[in-house]
Amino acid sequence: MIRASKLLRIGFALALGCRAALAADPLPPEKIGLATPPAPNPHRLYLTDLQIAHINDGRIHVVDGQSFKYLGMFSSGLFGITTLSADSSEMLIAATYYTKRNRGDRFDQLEAYDTKTFALKKEISIPTKHALALPYKGTISTSADDAWVFIQNATPLSSVTVVDHKNWKVTGEIPTLGCWAVLPVPSKPKTFGTICGDGTFVTVTLNDKGDGATQTRSEKLFDAEKDPIFVQGEAIGDQYYFVTFQGNVKVVDLGGDTAKLADSWSLVTDADKKDNWRPGGYQILAVHAPTKRLYVAMHDNGKEGSHKVPAKEIWAFDLATKQRVERAPGSGAVAISLTKEAKPTLYTYAGEEMTVTRYDTQPALKPVATSAQVGDTVGLIATH
Repeated sequence: MIRASKLLRIGFALALGCRAALAADPLPPEKIGLATPPAPNPHRLYLTDLQIAHINDGRIHVVDGQSFKYLGMFSSGLFGITTLSADSSEMLIAATYYTKRNRGDRFDQLEAYDTKTFALKKEISIPTKHALALPYKGTISTSADDAWVFIQNATPLSSVTVVDHKNWKVTGEIPTLGCWAVLPVPSKPKTFGTICGDGTFVTVTLNDKGDGATQTRSEKLFDAEKDPIFVQGEAIGDQYYFVTFQGNVKVVDLGGDTAKLADSWSLVTDADKKDNWRPGGYQILAVHAPTKRLYVAMHDNGKEGSHKVPAKEIWAFDLATKQRVERAPGSGAVAISLTKEAKPTLYTYAGEEMTVTRYDTQPALKPVATSAQVGDTVGLIATH
């Protein structure tokens, strides 16, 4: 044992040493300031992270996809659902909070962050109904003209909260019983579609005040029991592309008064079916109108319940011929997204490794770089 007197001598010697060091080379006072983010570019990525290990502390990681430099972060509270505004000038978050962090009184907010400065621009209270859901695309959306924000609710009854984006106020709640996800119609800013559990789609058209709506229901467009669709839809014009659990494409036209099935075809050949290739993940497809390409995250040995299995390969399809034209390693992707460029770059997020991989799409689809670990439970990638 060390005697108390010896401890005192050691402590005194250390104190004298520190004092001498400080006297010889005093440290300057630390300056605390605000860094200015670099200007946004098409390769800026917004990664919505559920943070499942500490779920009331969700985040959106902002990363430069070219250098993989970490640029910043937005807090998204508990089960925050997120979307960029149509012009990418704002990151919109519908989030839940509790007055005592993990208990107390619940309150929900819609928050808007400036994507140039990362500063909070505005926030308002919304009904405490927003869906406490994984960060799927379509749980919150804006109209094509950015006039409206649509927020998916679940209590568990489903409805949509409507927010006047210009005047920043809640205008109404539209019941959408048995239906899920908000699919804005580009040609009709006050209209959106939603997917229903019986295989139909409902088309919702707001009145001018946003406090009410008319609704029309389609015929059955997919078999919800035998071959359900993933809720993520990607639009070219008013036509949304969906894929089913068994690897079929459903193209749904939302441009009319009632949704209609515009086309249907298979991603998998007879040879693919022998190996049970199926789509899997959370954000599983991306479409690019200028090059007429569809990209899908695929895995083999698929079966009932494998619809969230990470990608073994990424497949590219020519939308004109409906044929697969390329396949590349999947990088364990659970989410994929394209840049909004004439010659796009594909980005994927690996759910197990927690890394981002960048793919060239031209002249050939191939992975070219992978980041260090970023995030925890990312399920959604948005590109600026």
